[in-house]
Amino acid sequence: MTMLEARGIQKAFNNGKKDIPVLKGIDLKIEKGSFIVITGPSGAGKSTLLHILGGLDAPSAGEVRFTGQSLYALNDALLSRMRNQSIGFIFQFYHLLGEFNVLENVLMPALIKSSGRAQRKQSREKACALLLKVGLGERLDHYPSQLSGGERQRVAIVRALINSPQILFCDEPTGNLDSATGSEIFDLIRKINLDDKMTVVVVTHNTELVKGAGRVYHLKDGVLVN
Repeated sequence: MTMLEARGIQKAFNNGKKDIPVLKGIDLKIEKGSFIVITGPSGAGKSTLLHILGGLDAPSAGEVRFTGQSLYALNDALLSRMRNQSIGFIFQFYHLLGEFNVLENVLMPALIKSSGRAQRKQSREKACALLLKVGLGERLDHYPSQLSGGERQRVAIVRALINSPQILFCDEPTGNLDSATGSEIFDLIRKINLDDKMTVVVVTHNTELVKGAGRVYHLKDGVLVN
């Protein structure tokens, strides 16, 4: 079953004088439960492509369909709701809020989605269970500044999973970590894919981490090669 399909994706940025093409016609089908890695050199447009696939940045041309729905045909409110409820994101630099503790950071997306006391209670219980599962059961009241890089990324992973998304996008999830910690984080993402049948798309320039991926693509000169 096709979960997400990109057709003819193009993206160009204007430097003030002319348009600079980055993506030059990307076609991609992502099947439910698959684990896809997109590699390529820095500056190739990997993150740009991931943001377009995840509804964060509209393409200059082309279409992205998620579970049959054209993402960029949605109004801002509906697109924001879809990102909150159906799409999870993990970024290189964690994007945790320093003034909130681990549990509070994880619960942010759930608080946006939930409206009732019962739902908030369920979200809190789920957050605690997920944090325990990734080895952070003793860190609930710690703040990001009190965590290692690997621990921060684990918090970011749990935050991405709190609303049970259908697909998980990972933008250089190990890029800010040492090799050993990076391997642990990549293994954790792979385990989530296998255990929970979670559809996962990872972009990375680290080719050492692609072993075990269901399918690997290479992005170079604006073109995606299988």
